[in-house]
Amino acid sequence: MAGDSHAPEMPEAAFETLDEPECLGLIAAGGVGRIGYTGRFGPTVVPVNYALYEGTIVFRTGRHSPMGEDLRTGIANAESKVAFEIDDISPATREGWSILVQGSAHPVDSEDERAAVIRSGVQPWAGGEKELFVRVKPTRITGRRIRRTGRPAAG
Repeated sequence: MAGDSHAPEMPEAAFETLDEPECLGLIAAGGVGRIGYTGRFGPTVVPVNYALYEGTIVFRTGRHSPMGEDLRTGIANAESKVAFEIDDISPATREGWSILVQGSAHPVDSEDERAAVIRSGVQPWAGGEKELFVRVKPTRITGRRIRRTGRPAAG
């Protein structure tokens, strides 16, 4: 019969916009995020482990990997515009949050800057040589959260 379901009703969803300090607090511990950029074969999104360091997202990749080559323009002081997304989602409760960091990807080339970003402690999870550090310098940080209220959604 229609409407005669044994599945419990989910409480109503509440959508919340997060401000920049809340976003930074949620991503401060580091973890896994997704870098989105325009690569040689078009739009590309790749998961990477990252650290938040001195207000920037830091991750590592291979200098001669497809991403390493795509993010290195070959033009002095040129930077790729990127998006970096981090989220924490619970499918069971249908709750979670998502943070979007937009900015420029800056391959770390100078020894002074490399010495600084090594202090971020970011370690690649994937095998292979990941000698290229990349910093994403944010120009915009936005976030949202979905929470469930105490009452079931109207059906």
